[in-house]
Amino acid sequence: MQKTLLFMALVVSLSASAQSDKYTQAMQKNIALMDSAKSVDQLQSLASNFDRIGDAEKTQWLPFYYAALCQSTIGWFPATTDKDANSQKINAYLSKAEAIEKNAELYAVENMSATQQMLVDPQNRWATNGKDAAAALQKGLAADPNNPRLYYLQGMSLFGTPSQFGGGKDKAKPIFEKSVALYKSAQPKPLYPTWGQKQAEAMLAQCQ
Repeated sequence: MQKTLLFMALVVSLSASAQSDKYTQAMQKNIALMDSAKSVDQLQSLASNFDRIGDAEKTQWLPFYYAALCQSTIGWFPATTDKDANSQKINAYLSKAEAIEKNAELYAVENMSATQQMLVDPQNRWATNGKDAAAALQKGLAADPNNPRLYYLQGMSLFGTPSQFGGGKDKAKPIFEKSVALYKSAQPKPLYPTWGQKQAEAMLAQCQ
């Protein structure tokens, strides 16, 4: 009886290991493809791939995070005319991820989603989407005050805000400096986000 139980435990362990390896390989493959994607169609396809991985795994938030990140990247393409519809897709992926875990990385994408909507009509949308974007940043920083992507996004917000409203290069510079420093000291877990360092360094150079 004891040998039977040990055998069953071994089978379950090997099966779980094989499933974990399959998940890791699928994620690594799609993350690599995401890094080289250059079109809306490629990113849309990858978002769907990540969504399927997440639906199959059920306990992993990272696939839905990357699906949302792909969709967010699409929103920065000039040809993407309907920012509101795109943000709805981003937020749908985020909802799936946040049902598993709420964390700073998800708040970073939430910030980008709200920012894209706000930029459709900044003057009229600052009171709604602009505040949502700022709130997402604050929640993210409360969850992880050492997340470099959040400081990069905060710096971008300040950089794009006129000096008479509390923004400008001078205000953005120390935020970008902090972001770059945190990127250089970061030790992300396998499959975790690493994006943003080159962008933060480029923005810091513009503030010199």
